[in-house]
Amino acid sequence: MPMDMIIPLLRTALELGLISSLTVLALYLSYTMLNVCDLSTDGCFTLGAAVGAVVVLSGHPLLAIPAAMAAGMLSGFITAFLQTRMGINSLLAGIIVNTGLYSINIAVMGNTSLLNMNRAETVFAKVHRLLEGTALAREDKLIVALLAVVLVVAFLSVFLRTKLGLAIRATGDNPDMVRSSSINPIFTTTIGLCIANAFTALSGCLLAQAQKSVNIDIGSGMVTVALASLLMGTVFFSKKSITFRAVGAVVGSIVFRLVYTIALRFNMPASMLKLVSSVIVIIAISAPYLRAQIPVLRRRMTAKTQKEAV
Repeated sequence: MPMDMIIPLLRTALELGLISSLTVLALYLSYTMLNVCDLSTDGCFTLGAAVGAVVVLSGHPLLAIPAAMAAGMLSGFITAFLQTRMGINSLLAGIIVNTGLYSINIAVMGNTSLLNMNRAETVFAKVHRLLEGTALAREDKLIVALLAVVLVVAFLSVFLRTKLGLAIRATGDNPDMVRSSSINPIFTTTIGLCIANAFTALSGCLLAQAQKSVNIDIGSGMVTVALASLLMGTVFFSKKSITFRAVGAVVGSIVFRLVYTIALRFNMPASMLKLVSSVIVIIAISAPYLRAQIPVLRRRMTAKTQKEAV
């Protein structure tokens, strides 16, 4: 493959990997730290994209970012409320919110399944205009995505070391101990899910502005992709500090998108990519168990060989 074709593919994979890594970082907070598998991710991602697109079409591309994050926080609050105040299982709460968000997203988009922003000014267009005439003028998407990722990683690195952040981490490790320490696990769970869903909505908002369009299915399968990327990231930084593990989540997202790009380049049907995501998740989750079973299988094989020899 000629170099003039490889470089654009790598740039696209890097841009999409950085944007989707914001959702991976959201799962890093909710799944890894808070020990809650939030299945409302797909709907929340679309919510951020839809709210961001509506605000962009009204002529406020910069305002679209905090608006999308606020919508994501509201989604996270509802998910947390269902599981902490209504006694609903966390997985079921996520499914319920995700299902409800489909109708809400349609309503936000004006009862249509597609919004086009080709004639609207996005945050990427603003950055492109600022960098016009420089060598970085064509890297507006990469710069915006990288800046967002750096800010989120820096926030998590600082926040998770604060008193509230430590309480959130403790809630994920042992909620009973947290409760006995006069810390309200309902509050910490709510804060954690609100922040995580804000990052997910931010990811959706940036992807919508990068693509200049929003489809109602833009977030479909996002939780699987993010979980696969997160688990891949643990391969790079599994037992390091919070910052390194967050960076590992970002690296995992970029690697995952690179695999996607290569698969598409080799004419793999787009319909098979979600199957690839599922297989990666299965391998990543089952790998520790399979590694632990290797010595057991070896002992069984040795015992069988010795028995046959006798």
